Amino acid sequence: MTRVGIGYDSHRLGAGDGVLLGGVRIPGALSLVGHSDADAVAHAVTDAILGAAALGDIGALYPDSDPANKDRDSLAMLSAARRRLNDAGWVIENVDVTVVCEEPKIGPHRDAMRHNIATALDVPDDGVWIKGKTNERMGWIGRGEGIAVIAVAAVRSG
Repeated sequence: MTRVGIGYDSHRLGAGDGVLLGGVRIPGALSLVGHSDADAVAHAVTDAILGAAALGDIGALYPDSDPANKDRDSLAMLSAARRRLNDAGWVIENVDVTVVCEEPKIGPHRDAMRHNIATALDVPDDGVWIKGKTNERMGWIGRGEGIAVIAVAAVRSG
């Protein structure tokens, strides 16, 4: 049996030293704001794989009301979700991610992000694709107030 899950995450941008996406810190004057390390790519992928197997979501596993999750490593959360998935008898087939932002540009960092996400998921790098899209300067994303990420994951029973 094959199942598909969709994940979504968004974070506001605030003053900082760079944006963390897919485990890659992209230098700049802004950072994503969140309770954990605010890696929106890792968060969206976590929800996509958990949703595909009906195993919960990132908010249930790592609530922002728990002080233990303050500044938590999102790739470690993703790895833990993948183990939960595997323990339940599911295997990840592939993940496709779209990052919606005006800045930073995703292309120059794509391969490093793919590798980090693939490593956390224990799949080959070609099992992960990441692409960047702008919001054509429309809305809160277009005004540079934040970043949104959509992820789709396919899993199969192992």
